[in-house]
Amino acid sequence: MPKRLIVKLQQSIAGGALIIGSFSILSRILGLIRDRLLSTTFGANHVLDAYFVAFKIPDFLFNIFVLGVMSAAFVPVFIAYQKKNGNAEAMKIANPILNLIAASLSIIGLICLIFTPQLVSLLAFGDSLEQQALIVHFMRPMLLSLFFFGISNVLSGILHAYKQFFVYGLAPIMYNLGIIFGILFFVPAFGYLGLSYGVVLGSLLHLLIQLPIVIKFGFRYRLNFSLKHPGVRQILKLMPSRSFALGLTQLNVMVIFAIASVLSAGEQSAWQFADNLQHFPINIFGVSLALAVFPVFSEALAENNVARFKQVFSENFRRILFFIIPISIITLLLRAQIVRLIYGAGEFDWTATILTAQTLGAFALSMFAQSLIPLFARAFFAKQDTKTPVIISAVSMIINILLALWFVKPYGIIGLGIAFSMSAVTEMILLLAALRVRHGDLDDNMIITSTWKIVISSLIMGIIIQGMKYLVADYVDMQTFDKPA
Repeated sequence: MPKRLIVKLQQSIAGGALIIGSFSILSRILGLIRDRLLSTTFGANHVLDAYFVAFKIPDFLFNIFVLGVMSAAFVPVFIAYQKKNGNAEAMKIANPILNLIAASLSIIGLICLIFTPQLVSLLAFGDSLEQQALIVHFMRPMLLSLFFFGISNVLSGILHAYKQFFVYGLAPIMYNLGIIFGILFFVPAFGYLGLSYGVVLGSLLHLLIQLPIVIKFGFRYRLNFSLKHPGVRQILKLMPSRSFALGLTQLNVMVIFAIASVLSAGEQSAWQFADNLQHFPINIFGVSLALAVFPVFSEALAENNVARFKQVFSENFRRILFFIIPISIITLLLRAQIVRLIYGAGEFDWTATILTAQTLGAFALSMFAQSLIPLFARAFFAKQDTKTPVIISAVSMIINILLALWFVKPYGIIGLGIAFSMSAVTEMILLLAALRVRHGDLDDNMIITSTWKIVISSLIMGIIIQGMKYLVADYVDMQTFDKPA
């Protein structure tokens, strides 16, 4: 892509979203290749169950100590100092935050390394001792990736503030390439543990790809832990509530996996494969637009330009629904075919296909809500309000856990997917209601009118797709995509 075109695209919301979305598509395609390699090599069994469970505690720590700082606190504060005091002053915030994150993750990672068996026994209480030992085996190397991701996400925050979406979008691609390298080369050399080594390699590549451009924009590393800078204190003040909210989100997933540990082998893998599939469109259209719009939200509210904020909010609300509602219907109607086409080879049998497809169908019911939540959340973060999303996230988590306990016995992992969707829709509604109370009319008439048009058009499309399934049923097995015997 020509450099001049990249620079031009990065200066607009649509252009930034296009860059992030394009790289997100590439990253997600690599993610599907990664998952296909996992599914065809191992199938949905106890090994992949252990591998996926092993991610949960590192993810939990990452969201609390890194993502909370970056998504809610660092970027808006950095932008505010950049606007008022220039780049040099803004860069003074980066080193103390980077060092505090790196030191915290080093200490916490060491503690987790020592007490990994005890943590796993809580997370996977329904698993056998042999299965818990396998989870420990996977988790310990993954803890090193926490350190690399901690540093890397400070660099990502700087790139985000400068709207350098090109390199920002490359980082997840490098992460997936590292994991794929691990599957292809580390697993044959080191056995199952090679999967964890691939995760560590991916996190290191995630860091290294961003470092040159951040240095180009003026970042110079200093061993500085000072909390004297008012920007650093402001970030640390904003951090706890957002970290708590993200911690609740990850705790929610950990509780779901703990509940799922009492189910049959392979059900946790089915959940993870279905979750990865649903996040393909969610990340491309929901998260990408939310990331691209975040600096604009922050700038508009920093300048007290509420009209601009509402305009941008309405436009991107409608953009997300324009893409995600039709995709949700396609996913719901063709869930078995999608799963079989992507995962259905090698050790991934028909039972695993059906289990994954039905879970994906449950997720499809809330894909619109999951795609809007990042946009709504960043509307609060841009105003440096992290408390409201925390409260709503806590309510959503409680609803999810209660419904999961209710649905797990009769419906298994599919019931957990239904519970997750119901809580996601609840969280979206509560966030939107809170935004409506705070800002008043958010261009409601245009949003409602557009939504009805999108829903009606999508339903017509769904009827056509369902009809086409019946028409081609005599020529193609709609369960396996094979020609009937």
